Amino acid sequence: MKTSAALKLSRRRACLLALTCAVAWPVAHAQQQSAWPNRPIRLLVPAPAGGASDMIARTIGESIRSSTGQTVVVDNKPGAGGILAVEAMLSAPRDGYTFVLSPNSLVTEGPYSYKFRVDLFKDLAPVAEVAKVALVLVADPKLPVQNVKEMVAYVKAHPGKTTYASYSPGSLSHIKGMQFNKAAGLDMEHAGYKGSPPALVDLMGGQVQFMFDGMGTSLPLIKTGKLRPLAVTSPTRSPFLPDVPTLAEAGFANLTQTMGTGVWSTPDVPADIRARFRAELLKAIATPSVREQLQALGMDTASTNLGVEEWSRTLKQDYERTGENLQSINDKP
Repeated sequence: MKTSAALKLSRRRACLLALTCAVAWPVAHAQQQSAWPNRPIRLLVPAPAGGASDMIARTIGESIRSSTGQTVVVDNKPGAGGILAVEAMLSAPRDGYTFVLSPNSLVTEGPYSYKFRVDLFKDLAPVAEVAKVALVLVADPKLPVQNVKEMVAYVKAHPGKTTYASYSPGSLSHIKGMQFNKAAGLDMEHAGYKGSPPALVDLMGGQVQFMFDGMGTSLPLIKTGKLRPLAVTSPTRSPFLPDVPTLAEAGFANLTQTMGTGVWSTPDVPADIRARFRAELLKAIATPSVREQLQALGMDTASTNLGVEEWSRTLKQDYERTGENLQSINDKP
């Protein structure tokens, strides 16, 4: 049986041990954060391999690997408007090693068509916008259609027999098709896909006839004659397709819009890690080789001067604009 003195000594040692642990844990935690990144970073992408977001992620990831010495693992989780990618991030440790890279439509359009179990404006934290791309209206080149005017005439001459594809239901690709239907008085059916690659395969195969697609995935096929471009959604003609008119030039100015792509984390990831990753992302898109690679894919890098708060406000405004657009065409997802 322990003496009173021995018990006091034992309790004192226990208290000292507890105090040491209490002090050591924050120190170790701080050291772990200061060493970020000390292992691979995971980028969840809600698009299949070969899609525009996938290409952006891999291009930027390689630049970050060169800068930090850590691999950036691109994890493709296509479909469901980004839900799968978001849920994968939410189920991962909140330690600053798992992020989502997605078109801005994840938060500006997805909530109108999909039931997320979270509030994307509260449960996701914007890190940085990294790229901008216009959509291009493309057609099966076997169709007797050379421009938007001829497309409208063709669809009207074949009532109920034409279909437009989108790279995901509820995406900008889908919404632009609905808006175009409304503006031009057309009745095209919609076919939603899990990403651009499978949609483009069916477009080239004649299963669908038209599509609003991101420039990055369509441009290589346009250059080889496998797709025919009819118009772009950018405010001015794209330097990648200088001979292709804008939708505004074709008489549909209200359909002008470009699409951003950005990176998100969860709000509880340490703020200093989010700031460091943002710095790495901005460093990557400022790198000439990254700019050149994205431009070769028909994309532009985002502005490095766009702050997180300003980007957050823009996303909210675009979300509200999407709601107004859907209401204007009487769409009820």
